[in-house]
Formats: sequence, C-alpha cells, structure tokens
Amino acid sequence: MMVATDKVAGKLSSTLSWVKNTVSHRVSQMASQVASPSASLHTTSSSTTLSTPALSPSSPTQLSPDDLELLAKLEEQNRLLETDSKSLRSVNGSRRNSGSSLVSSSSASSNLSHLEEDSWILWGRIVNEWEDVRKKKEKQVKELVRKGIPHHFRAIVWQLLCSAQSMSIKDQYSELLKMTSPCEKLIRRDIARTYPEHDFFKEKDSLGQEVLFNVMKAYSLVDREVGYCQGSAFIVGLLLMQMPEEEAFCVFVKLMQDYRLRELFKPSMAELGLCMYQFECMIQEHLPELYVHFQSQSFHTSMYASSWFLTIFLTTFPLPIATRIFDIFMSEGLEIVFRVGLAVLQMNQAELLQLDMEGMLQHFQKVIPHQFDSGPDKLIQASYQVKYNAKKMKKLEKEYTTIKTKEMEEQVEIKRLRTENRLLKQRIETLEKHKCSSRYSEDFVLQLEKELVQARLSEAEHHCALKEMQDKVLEMEKRNSSLPDEENVARLQEELIAVKLREAEALMGLKELRQQVKDLEEHWQRHLARTTGRWKDPPRKNTVNELQDELMTVRLREAETQAELREIKQRMMEMETQNQINSNHLRRAEQEVTNLQEKVQCLSAQNKGLLAQLSEAKRRQAEIECKSKEEVMAARLREADRIAAMAELQQHVAELEIQKEEGKIQGQLNKSDSNQYIRELKDQIAELHHEVSDKILLSLSTCTFCQIF
Repeated sequence: MMVATDKVAGKLSSTLSWVKNTVSHRVSQMASQVASPSASLHTTSSSTTLSTPALSPSSPTQLSPDDLELLAKLEEQNRLLETDSKSLRSVNGSRRNSGSSLVSSSSASSNLSHLEEDSWILWGRIVNEWEDVRKKKEKQVKELVRKGIPHHFRAIVWQLLCSAQSMSIKDQYSELLKMTSPCEKLIRRDIARTYPEHDFFKEKDSLGQEVLFNVMKAYSLVDREVGYCQGSAFIVGLLLMQMPEEEAFCVFVKLMQDYRLRELFKPSMAELGLCMYQFECMIQEHLPELYVHFQSQSFHTSMYASSWFLTIFLTTFPLPIATRIFDIFMSEGLEIVFRVGLAVLQMNQAELLQLDMEGMLQHFQKVIPHQFDSGPDKLIQASYQVKYNAKKMKKLEKEYTTIKTKEMEEQVEIKRLRTENRLLKQRIETLEKHKCSSRYSEDFVLQLEKELVQARLSEAEHHCALKEMQDKVLEMEKRNSSLPDEENVARLQEELIAVKLREAEALMGLKELRQQVKDLEEHWQRHLARTTGRWKDPPRKNTVNELQDELMTVRLREAETQAELREIKQRMMEMETQNQINSNHLRRAEQEVTNLQEKVQCLSAQNKGLLAQLSEAKRRQAEIECKSKEEVMAARLREADRIAAMAELQQHVAELEIQKEEGKIQGQLNKSDSNQYIRELKDQIAELHHEVSDKILLSLSTCTFCQIF
C-alpha cells in the first residue's frame, strides 16, 4: 500500500513540475511578445509546440485520467491566450501591477513551496469536477474562497462561481461593438479616472482603456435602463485584469443580474439607499457610541460607505486586498461588504470618536486604505466575527420600503396642494382683473366670497356629521360587543355543565375515601381490642401480633397514599377545568378581536365610500356653483342691455316731444294736419311708454329670479 502511494506521489510531483515549467516558459514568451510586437507571430508559432511537448518519461503517458483532464484544461486556456492577442496584453498588463504577476511568478515558479503545490492540485481538481463539488461540498468551497483563490485560477473560478462560462450573450458581443451607444461620451470621459495609476489603464488610448471602453459600451447597449454608471468601470477593470474582454463582459452581465448590482447602478439608486439604511442600522446596533458620534457630527453613512457598495472596496483598498474581498463577493454576494465595512469601523472606532467631520473624512481617505498593507487576512477574519442576521436584513428592507412609500405619498400630497394653490392664485388674479374692468365685478367678487364661505361651512358641517356617525357606530359596536350572543351563552352553559359533572365526581370520590377511612379506623379499633393482652401470650403469638400490626400500618399508609393520590387527581382535574375555561375565554377573545377587526375594515371601507361620495358631492357642488355664476353673469349682461335700450327709447321720446313743441311754435302745420300729426305722435308716445313699461317689468322679474336663485 505504501509503495503504491509513493508511486502516485511521484507521478503528481513530476506532473506538477512539468506544468510549472510549461507555464513559466509560456508566460516568458507572452511577456516578450508584448515587449516586441513585431515578434508576436514568431512567439505564437513557436509556442504551439508546447501543446505537444517532448517531456521526460514520467510525463503524461503515465498519468491518471484526472491529471490528464487537468492538463487538457490548462492547454485549452493556453490556446485561448495565444489566439487573442488583446487578452495576452491585458493579462500581462494586469499582472504587472498586482502583487503576484505572471512575469514575476515565472521567475519564481521553480521555488514554489509544497503548500502552494497542494493548493494548485486542489483547485485544479475543483475546477475539473466543479458541478459535483459545488453541489456536495459547497461549504468547503466557500471556506477555500475565503482563504483566497490562486491567481492563475481566478479567471476560471470567477466564471464558474457566477455561472458565466456558457452565456449566449457572448456571441452578441462583436455585434454590439459595431453599434453606437448614447453613453459613449460619458464612458470616454471617465475612462481616464479608472485605475489612473495602473500600468494597464494609465496611458491614453492604450489597450486597457480600449477594452474597458468596449465592455462598458456593450453593456450600455444591452441594458439601456441602467446605461452607464461611473463606479461600474472599476469592477469591469478588475475583470479585464484577469480575463479577456468577451469573458469579462459575460461575468459583468451576470454580476449585474444576479448580485444586486443592477439595482445599485439604476438612475434612482434605490438599492443603494436601502444598503445605506441597513448598514446604518447595523452600526446603531453593534457600535452605538460611534453611531451617536456620527449623528452629532452630521456625518451621514453615504459620505463614506456609498463607494464601498458601488465598487466593492476597489476604490478604497489596494488591489491585492480588494481582489481578495472580490473573491468572497463572487461566492457570497453583498454580505461581505456589510461585514468588511463594519469590521473596518470596529477597528477604527477609537480614532473616529476623537475626530470631527473633516478629520473623519481625511481618516477614511488616507489612513484606512493603508491599514492592511501587510495582508488582508486580519481584515477578513475580523469581518467574519461580525454578527450578520439575514432575517433582520429582510425586516429592515421591509421597514425601508414602508418609509419610502410614506415619503412618496407625502410628496404626491404636497404636489397636489401646490397645484391647488397655483389654481387659486390664478382665479384670484382673474377676479382682480375683472374687478378693475367693471363696477359690477366688485359685487360679483363679494358674492363669490360669500359662496366660498358657505361652501366651507357646508363642508365643515359634513365633516362634523361624518364624525358623529363614526362615533355612533363605535358606540353601537361597543354595546353589541358587551351583549353576549347566543353562541357565547351556549358555550358558557356547556362549560357550566362540565364543571358541575366534575364537581359531582370529585364529591363521590371524597365520600368513598371517607368511607374507607372509617372502615380502616373501625378495623384498627378491633385490632387494638384483640391485642390488649399480647404480652401475656406466648412468644410465637406475640410475633404474629407484631406482623399483624405491621400489616395494618402498611394498609393505613396505603389508604393515606390513595387519599393523597385522589386529592392530587382532584386538583389536577380542577387545574384542567380552569385551563379549559381560560382557553375558551382566550378563544372567545380572539374571535371577538377578529370580529372587531372585520368590523373596523368594513367601517374603514364605508368611511372611504363616504369620503368618495363627499368628494363627488363637492365636485358636483363646484360645478353647480360655476354654472350658477355663469347664469348670473349672463342675466346681468342682459339686464344692462335692456337698460341701455330703455334709455335709447326715452331719448327718442324726448326728441319727438321736442319736435312737437317746435312744430307748434313755428306754426308750420295747418290745424287739421297738426291735430292729426299730434294724434299720431301721441299714439307713438303711448306705444313707446307701453313698450318701456313691459321691458322694465321683465327686467325686474329677471333680477328677482336671479336673487332668489
């Protein structure tokens, strides 16, 4: 058995050394290819010979099937790297700035420790058997991810963790790049601000900036509601440091869909507000002194923690630490952001309590990012000592939704009141204009004010009547609830009968016990009468008497225990009866509560209906008032027209009378003609007077009708 184990260990060590030599040779070729673009074709053609290596006798010909599958995976990744020159450069550029670059690892690959070799073998098997491991050993995988994913496995493990290795959208990527996005200017403007000190992104129009622009543009076309948000570029940049742009695009799409990032990056940023509320409640629970200090300094949570959630600490900590946190984020989601954020506050609580707002901002920007330069293990251990309750987070989410709903309702009410205020101002302005234009408008305004006062008084009366009706309904409900219904009476009668039966059974048992005690006392007295002279009897007879005494004593004890047992049973029956009575009372109370709730719901529904009817009545009243005002105005206009016509007729009559007088004075007419002319004039004057009187009566009747209305 030991010999076979040694052989397997020898095979694995030889395989691992071959893999390390192959990877180091390939990475050195990739570095030389990026350094000299003219020699890229030669490097690619020469590197293809590595896929069919001429190795030592202990290489793949003697390997197990698992090792062969692992080598096939590595060769497939190598072929992908060779066929995509952009990904070669992106991988090389990303490795140069991170703490564990491929170029540096190629120079030190021969000095790997046994622990690193075991980690390589373990992660290789996990990747090879991912489906089974994910289903059967999910906790072990989470523990391994918390300890850190090896740098060379990070790209494929991230894709496996978010299930992005086989997405159909990957085939659309090249077509999306040919399209035009409305967010292109914003993306171009912000690319220079994304990892400005990183070698892969710092140069203008470099390969890193180009592929970052491509991925952000493609996603802005896929999800037009979100489009582009500045913080998302840091996440895409980290993905491009690990994998080609097509795979980075697929992983980013998966993160936005399944890891709550899409809700965080929406224009409303409602999810970010929820995260801030949950995180603030966690601070209030776990760090109450720091929470009070933040409140006293008006230091809001969004001032320092919003970037933590939007960029997963990529803009806060150096890349090695942020990448370790991102590993856990890919496995467990936003929970790690809450944990790490609270752990950071716990570690810096003493310093933050001594600072004001500006000092705290400086502390978050300059001190905290460099606290864990030695390594992220201390921070991750502290974050998993933080208590995180998923149920409580759900409860906080419901509370936040309720608060936001109330705020939205208040905003709607404020908008409605502002609109009404604006309309009232417009009406007042129009009334003032009418007041300046005509003398009748003053009376009209006064009448409108009176009608408005009457309408408000009627509305107040309606409200009072409604309140009185509600109070009467409540009083009637109280009276009805105080009166026992037929079902409650029947239940009380049944309970009373059951209690009386139990009481009768208890009395019967007590009588039986008393009778037994009497019988035993009589028996004992007879026994005492028989044993008065036992000391005079012979020894054998004395022994028999002693045994009889002991027997009687035992029987007495038995009777006493039976009596005690009966008493205990009686008490138990009483307790059960009391318990049943209490449970019946509780059941009735619950039923009454449910009935009251139903009645309250019915009353609230009736109240809503009455309010709706009241609003409808108000609307109708307003319409009737408007119509009546219009009719009054029309009647007044008609009255003015009639008054003007009457004035014209009176003027015409006066002119005719003047002409008559002038004709008499001048004597131009003959006596017969003048008499006839005078009669005609008198007839015309009578007709005119009659017409004027009719019009005056008509106008007076119209005015009285309008006043009555």
